[in-house]
Amino acid sequence: MSREDYEVIIGLEVHAELSTKTKIFCSCPTDFGGAPNTHTCPICMAMPGTLPVLNEKVVEYAVKAGLATNCTISRDSKNDRKNYYYPDLPKSYQISQYDKPLCENGEVEIETKNGKKTIRIERIHIEEDAGKLNHDEFGGGSLVDLNRAGVPLIETVSRPDMRSAEEAEAYLRKLKSIFEYIEVSDCKMQEGSLRADVNVSVRKPGEPLGTRTEMKNMNSFRSIVRAIDYEVERQIDVIENGGKVIQETLRWDDVSGKTFPMRDKEDAQDYRYFPDPDLVAIKLSEEYIENIKKSLPELPESRKQRYLEEYKLSEKDANLITSSKYLSDLFEQATAICNNAKAVNNWIISDISRILNETEMEPIQIPFDSNQLGKLVVLIDNGTISSSIGKKVLVELFENPRDPEEIIKEKGWIQISDEGAIKEVVLKVLESNPQSIADYKGGKDKALGFLVGQAMKETKGKANPQMLNKMFLEELNK
Repeated sequence: MSREDYEVIIGLEVHAELSTKTKIFCSCPTDFGGAPNTHTCPICMAMPGTLPVLNEKVVEYAVKAGLATNCTISRDSKNDRKNYYYPDLPKSYQISQYDKPLCENGEVEIETKNGKKTIRIERIHIEEDAGKLNHDEFGGGSLVDLNRAGVPLIETVSRPDMRSAEEAEAYLRKLKSIFEYIEVSDCKMQEGSLRADVNVSVRKPGEPLGTRTEMKNMNSFRSIVRAIDYEVERQIDVIENGGKVIQETLRWDDVSGKTFPMRDKEDAQDYRYFPDPDLVAIKLSEEYIENIKKSLPELPESRKQRYLEEYKLSEKDANLITSSKYLSDLFEQATAICNNAKAVNNWIISDISRILNETEMEPIQIPFDSNQLGKLVVLIDNGTISSSIGKKVLVELFENPRDPEEIIKEKGWIQISDEGAIKEVVLKVLESNPQSIADYKGGKDKALGFLVGQAMKETKGKANPQMLNKMFLEELNK
């Protein structure tokens, strides 16, 4: 049997680090980086006799995430101890939520090449992050860094509603976009602020759900897609060869493109959950929830709709720009500066997106601001530089961001709009290309484009293309 004879079942557990200034149960900073064990205190290092105090902002951010993903918000919630041992988990238990999460029964809509689909969300709950192990490559052991221990997380658990790697990627991108818009997490995947545990199983249509495996802590869209495709093929091969898929936790290796077992997959009973006796229950009033609902900003879907109506963007372009809050903000703010939404849109969906893809950068890592992009468009619109020089300026903005005017003065890229200078170039190009003159007069319009191209090459892209066109036509039609 082939892969087409199997149905793929995928569920995601997405962990997002919250953008609070302090940790979930103490006042240590949550800043990324820092020397090992410098963002720690007796509470997040689990010293005997210390007591946790819940950060109210964590609850607020979790409720925000729940409302933005159409969840029911629990008025009565609590924290639980999830017991397991890891060297980087100093208490030997994690404070999480078990049977009374803050948010339940939500949904988000995704869009793939097969159309729109609703993915159900089982729950969103709060918990603390673990520390990190730094391994000695030369076999000298591992060192524990507890800077991340106690950093607040929300875990968003989907229902097993996804049927392909494409759907899983679209769902994760949608969640990332929503969390960015409501500003509860910066979602920097390269820093581990957003990561997913991916559950995969296969079955023949009509059969009960198959045995699932879980791939832990994945923080790259590309890796997630590759890992799902590999794991689906692996499970089908196991079944086709008469074996049984084992429920286990796997590690994805990006270099070999394979999954490797880490441990048997635990079930809830293995964690021996019980209510944390050091923390009081979380009781939320209707007024508290209502106030958070009123504070929600414009979400991706409504912003997309506004772009279609207000800026007349195409559906495809509006989808791309509003998929990231950072791209969307860049678009709006740059448009306000140059008053040319079409040009800003074109820069973002073409050159900027291409450079982001080539360098594997996230939109939040764009080094220049909306003011600099807006100014670049103004310089092209008022004829100071040509659009081909604009592309060079954009590369400079990525490499060494500064005022575009400063860049073009420094590089000598200001457009030549002097009639005398341009006429000189036009006559020189015509003299060197008699065949193109004959072609044009013989009805080959493409010859004009060639001549303009030669003039642009002669002036290193600095000649005003409109003036070149006009002068070539004048000379050719004499």
